[in-house]
Amino acid sequence: MKHLRWLLALWLIVLVCPLWAQESESVRQLQKFVRTYRYLDRFYVDTVAMEPIVEGAIRGMLEQLDPHSTYLSVAEMKQAKASLDGSFSGIGIEFSVMRDTICVARTIAGGPAERVGVMANDRIVRIDSLSAVGMKQNDVPNHLRGKRGTRVEIEVVRRGEPQPLHFTIKRDDIPLHTVDAAYMATPSVGYIKVGRFGRTTMDEFIAAYSRLGEPQRLILDLRGNSGGLMDQAIEMAGFFLPKGSLILSTEGRAVERTTYEASADGANLHGRVAVLIDEVSASASEIVSGALQDWDRATIIGQPSFGKGLVQRQIPLGDGSAIRLTIARYHTPSGRVIQRPYEEGKRAEYYRDAYRQRADSVADGAPLFRTLKEGRIVYGGGGIRPDCVVEEDTTYYTPGYARMVRRGLVQQSVADYLTANQPQLTASYPDFEEFDAAYEVPQELLEELKQQAQTKDVACSEEDYQRSEPLLRVQLKALVAQRLYGPEGFYRVMNPAQVAAYAEAVRLLEQE
Repeated sequence: MKHLRWLLALWLIVLVCPLWAQESESVRQLQKFVRTYRYLDRFYVDTVAMEPIVEGAIRGMLEQLDPHSTYLSVAEMKQAKASLDGSFSGIGIEFSVMRDTICVARTIAGGPAERVGVMANDRIVRIDSLSAVGMKQNDVPNHLRGKRGTRVEIEVVRRGEPQPLHFTIKRDDIPLHTVDAAYMATPSVGYIKVGRFGRTTMDEFIAAYSRLGEPQRLILDLRGNSGGLMDQAIEMAGFFLPKGSLILSTEGRAVERTTYEASADGANLHGRVAVLIDEVSASASEIVSGALQDWDRATIIGQPSFGKGLVQRQIPLGDGSAIRLTIARYHTPSGRVIQRPYEEGKRAEYYRDAYRQRADSVADGAPLFRTLKEGRIVYGGGGIRPDCVVEEDTTYYTPGYARMVRRGLVQQSVADYLTANQPQLTASYPDFEEFDAAYEVPQELLEELKQQAQTKDVACSEEDYQRSEPLLRVQLKALVAQRLYGPEGFYRVMNPAQVAAYAEAVRLLEQE
C-alpha cells in the first residue's frame, strides 16, 4: 500500500511540475515587468509620462507575435468602432486635403452639411476657432465629428464669393456605406462592389441585390476588401449556399474547434456567380471566396488573395483601449488554412512579401485539396488562389504616371476642373447614362494636369505622358463621374474600360 501511495505521489509530481514550472516562469516575467515600471516611475531623473511608455511596451510585446495581434489606443478604438458600426456622428461630407486645404468632394444627400448649404468644391479654411489650412487628412475627422446634436462652425471659401462663407452645422448620424456600387453590367449580369464588411453590410447587400431585380448572374467584387466582421462574411457566403453547408471552421490552442454553417437556404442558390479578388482581398473576403470556391458555387477571378486567416479576440483594457489577440486560425470548408506563412516578430517582411506573390508562384509542395462537389483541385498554403487568374494590363503605367498619382495631381486637377465647371456638367448630364455616352475628357483638363506636374516639379517625360494618356483619360472621366454621381459612377467608368478581371467575369457569365 505504501509503495502504491509513493508511486501515486511521484506520478502527480511528474504531471504537475511542468505546469508549475511554466506558471512560475510566467509569474517571474510579470514581476520583472512590474519592477521595471515601478523603478522607472520612482527613480528616473525626470518626470515621466507613463501612459505612452506603457502603450509602447504593449505594442512592443504584441509586435513579437503574429502580424495581426495589435494594440488599439482609445482614439483608435473609437475610429474602429465607427467603421464597423456603419455610422458615426458628423456633418456629412466626403473630402480630401489638397494644397494644404480641405476640399469638399461631395456632400451626403440629406446630411447636415447639405441642409445648411455646403457645396461640393467648397474649401474649408476654419473649423470652430482653428485654422484648417495645413490640417492633415487624418486629423480632420477629429474636428468635424462629434456627439450627435452638438454644433460645429466652419468657414469655407467658394468660387465666385468675395468673402468666406460661415456655416453653423448641427452634427447628426452619418451612415458609412460598405457596398460601394451596384448596377447592371449588362442586361443579364448584375454587379455589386463590397468595400468592407461592417455591421450593415448584408442589409446593404440584400437591398442592392433586390434593387437590381435579383439578377441570376452576378459579379461580386471583393477586390481591395481587406475584411471586417466575420459574421457578415458568413452570412454573405450563406446567401449563395444551401442550409447546412459548412462555411468556415476555426481552431486554436486555447479555444475549441468551432464550425459555422449556412443557417438557411440562401436567397441565390442557383444563379451563376463570379467573385473578383486581388492581393488586397483578405480575412472576411477570403472567408466568402474560399467557401464559394470549395462548394463549386462561384468562379473566383483575379489575383491570389492576401492570406489573412487569423482570428482576433478583442479584449478591453479598462480605459477605452483594447488589444486584439490572435486566438485561432480560419479553415475553409475543404480544410485549407487561409493564413499564409509568417515569422513571428517580422511584420515588415510579412506585409512587404504579401505584394510580391504572383499567380504563377505556386510553391513546390503546396498542399492540394479537392472541392466538395466537383472534386476540382484547389491549392492550400495560404490565401485563396483564383480559378481564373487574370493579370491586369499595365501597358499604360509609367513612372511619370505613378508619380502624378502619388502626389495627388490627378485628383487635384479634377477638383479644380469641377470648381469651374460642375454646374454646367450637372445641367448637361442629369444622369450617368447620358454622361457615360457623351462626355469626353476635354483637352484643357489634360493640359491642366501637365501644368500641375510642372508647377509641382513632378517629373513626367513627354514619352511617359503620351504612353499613359489613354489611362489618364479613363481615370479622369471616372473621377469626374465619382464627383457627379457618387462612388458608383467611378466603377461604372473604370471597370469596363480598365479592369481585365471584370471583363473576364462578364464574358464567363454571359456564356450560355
